[in-house]
Amino acid sequence: MRELVEKAIDNRGVLGVRRRGGCFVTVNLAESPLSWLASRGLVDGRQCEAGERLRSDYERASIASATTMRWGVQRVDGGGEFADPTNSHIAAKRRFDAAIAGVGRGLADILWRVICAGERLPEAERALGWPTRSGRLVLTMALDRLADHYQLG
Repeated sequence: MRELVEKAIDNRGVLGVRRRGGCFVTVNLAESPLSWLASRGLVDGRQCEAGERLRSDYERASIASATTMRWGVQRVDGGGEFADPTNSHIAAKRRFDAAIAGVGRGLADILWRVICAGERLPEAERALGWPTRSGRLVLTMALDRLADHYQLG
């Protein structure tokens, strides 16, 4: 999915509202922070795959706040049986918890903020009280440990 907008950029790389003149970039608001980093070569394929697996389990477990409508397939004619969604939610929650535990205490915070909550690195750094530009280093270490947990080659 693409949701493109034009944003102004200053000499420090800070994005703002586009005004006449000056430099601007096109930003895809629907792009996840992890895919943004991967598309610029700041995380490798192994790290990106590990992060996507974690995000998938997070979403499957329905850990995030739920919406008021459920769009899943449900039979109303009484025929046939579908797999119990509760079991898949529980299994995904167990995989998510095991992955977070496998990464370790100090690295799980940045993973959750960037991968699951979709925060950009600068916001995650501020929220965690870290120095500017330290988040990418810690995130790559966390993604490496996560890839080891998933036994990705």
